[in-house]
Amino acid sequence: MAERILVVRNRFIGDTVLAIPFLRNLRRRFPAATIDVLVERGAGEALTDCPYKDALLTWHRPRRICGIIPGSLLNIFGYAVWLRSRRYDRAYILKRSLSSVLLAWLAGIGHRVGFASRIRTPLLTRQVPLQKSRHEAELFLDLLRGDGIDVDDGHNENWVWPAAAAKVATLLAAVPGNRPRAFIAPQATDGQRLWPLERMAAVITWLVNERGYEVFVCGGPKDRAVHAAILASLGAETAARVHDFSRELSLRETTALLSRMDLCLGVDTGLPHIAASFGVPVITLCGPTDPRQWHPWKTRSTVVKSASSSMAEITVEQVRAAVAGLLDSIAVSAPAAGRPRREMRTIDLRQGHHRYDVYTSTGTTAVAAAEPATKPLAHAH
Repeated sequence: MAERILVVRNRFIGDTVLAIPFLRNLRRRFPAATIDVLVERGAGEALTDCPYKDALLTWHRPRRICGIIPGSLLNIFGYAVWLRSRRYDRAYILKRSLSSVLLAWLAGIGHRVGFASRIRTPLLTRQVPLQKSRHEAELFLDLLRGDGIDVDDGHNENWVWPAAAAKVATLLAAVPGNRPRAFIAPQATDGQRLWPLERMAAVITWLVNERGYEVFVCGGPKDRAVHAAILASLGAETAARVHDFSRELSLRETTALLSRMDLCLGVDTGLPHIAASFGVPVITLCGPTDPRQWHPWKTRSTVVKSASSSMAEITVEQVRAAVAGLLDSIAVSAPAAGRPRREMRTIDLRQGHHRYDVYTSTGTTAVAAAEPATKPLAHAH
């Protein structure tokens, strides 16, 4: 009888997209298995068109506020009973939370693989060490490695729903087609990851007027006010080149839009990870998060890291230099046969100057570096 496998990867969009290489390798090991993915409402839509899973199961969790511990426990017990009825043989817990581990244990799943904590727990049958500063996609693959399963190079991929592609094509038909396209992602759930909007507007103005780009933004209802504030700060001619499709497109349809971009620029949030999954070049502005763990995966990218955890330390000039450097490197390099060559660049501002470290997507050797890194990122990937 084919195995039934549950993958627990609830919450954020970026984390969910980074689970695609894990799901591909899991399917390769268990081609006939039923593989269901437990997600939370919203983020799970990022896996709607992923062919490596069978079903997306939505975990409707209570709001995370004080005084809800009893309600959270009842929620976990209720979902555990439901999952037990589905008779899973294996569980891979990508979410590093006690509630996720407890859920799999209460569901009676015999083989439970997750990340090791400081205290060994009987809630997991196999615990995999959590390596600091390792990329999130590699950490997910480590769960398979720790379970004795071989993995591939971890390459990125994604898919577009035909109806979404058609809808996006209709919207883009009204936009000048002779100009390159840049997607801007200025919003994040964590306020510490936000870059001052007036600086983002200045970069957009430069992209439109100096680099000739059409600019696109898209997001949920909470993002519209941010987009409106940016548009209001632009001159009329520049604003005419900025297109907000937030009211027209769902997340699934936004994925189709991102696949049509030539560049993505954003703070450390989920949509740039979707862009990266299509091989779109990405510039990420990073403050409090570790770029070694969260840089765009397996695509040409540049991470602009602040000297400390403050996004306010990143200047417009530094971002413009990062964009220009990435675009120029793409323009002068010839694509390799087969899959396009994908690289990562890091601009490290902690030393008070720009440092470039360029890494191939599938190897662990730096192919170019203006200065040696104190700890090469490739070693952590």
